[in-house]
Amino acid sequence: MALDADEMDDHGAFVPGSRATCPPSGRGLLSGLRFAVKDLIDVAGVVTTGGNPDWAATHGPAPRDAPVVSALLNAGAELVGKTVTDELAFSLEGENAFHGTPRNPHAADRLPGGSSSGSAVAVAAGLVDFALGTDTGGSVRVPASFCGVFGFRPTHGRVSLEGVLPFAPSYDTVGWFARNGAMLQKVGQVLLGSGIANAEQARWHLHLVQDAFDMADAGCSAALMPLAKALGAQDTVQVFKGAARDWLTAYQVLQGDEIRQNLGAWIAQHRPTFGPSIHPRFDSIAHLDPQDVKRWQAWRHQQTQSLCSALAAAGDADGVLHALVLPTTPGVALRKDTPPEDIGRFYGTALALNALAGHTGLPQVTLPMGQHGGLPLGLSIIGPPHSDEALLALAANLPASFNTTC
Repeated sequence: MALDADEMDDHGAFVPGSRATCPPSGRGLLSGLRFAVKDLIDVAGVVTTGGNPDWAATHGPAPRDAPVVSALLNAGAELVGKTVTDELAFSLEGENAFHGTPRNPHAADRLPGGSSSGSAVAVAAGLVDFALGTDTGGSVRVPASFCGVFGFRPTHGRVSLEGVLPFAPSYDTVGWFARNGAMLQKVGQVLLGSGIANAEQARWHLHLVQDAFDMADAGCSAALMPLAKALGAQDTVQVFKGAARDWLTAYQVLQGDEIRQNLGAWIAQHRPTFGPSIHPRFDSIAHLDPQDVKRWQAWRHQQTQSLCSALAAAGDADGVLHALVLPTTPGVALRKDTPPEDIGRFYGTALALNALAGHTGLPQVTLPMGQHGGLPLGLSIIGPPHSDEALLALAANLPASFNTTC
């Protein structure tokens, strides 16, 4: 079945042309629900374009659904389309020079955030009940914050990446969006498989990451700080400890090295055309120093061990889970006409904030709890390894007193 994307206002969320759709293959927890899939994830018989015409021209239709898509169809959900992505996921802005920029439902003059921009917009605009994205350096978390929806990045390795276009595999995850925490949890129950027993009864000790709040825009911090405390953040911690630049640089070097390994040969062979903002990013990874890669790999291992051990060691004997609370993004959605220097500053902070979960493989949920200037802001919670189900239960059971933007 194919629908013409021009027959309805889809906010530019869906890949232009005929829609890839698929009816449910079973009945279950998601029966009666509609979902969309980022155009990095395979749907049988459809070319996964990765947001780039040259990638599409050099790849055939997917032979089968990615396991994450199969699981959702088997649970009763209906696929209603593939969504726009920034080219090969190399952006946090949400723009695509070929497929267009999905329209942020909260403000047409603002970017939706990327690279899972179409999926976030489809959910925020009420076009679907939930949507799949991918998250490497913030590509679910950033658009969730910009578009005012719930977003989830699972523990690295918890959700299959089979049938997903590889970008930087040691950071890549399949994440998802929903307009409420209960829906976010339902999707997780299908995709995560077995996990923590008694997740609904989990008790939390939340630590406010003071230096992360200090890194964010003043208005963002002022809006989110009281919400973090109302959520139960009982004390403050310093995680970056004056070295946020290291978290950023390590991510840029290690991500770049993995992108080169996974996409470099294809780029060299096909000389693809990229959009003006994407082209220099691929150029920048061509000459990484192997010694820098080794140095930052060792640094990443050390930081992962330290942070994961600290969260585990903080765990009380009676089963209390310890987690970090921080802004999802440095501020509200960027204007479409944001000057390049301001975009650069945004990346410098946003990538560092999102690298906490990225480097360490920890699960992170972003909650649309804040507003600044009438625009949504996400508040994030990073849990210990494999606390995914408990994080989703927390999101599903937020007190009604929290004024979420969705």
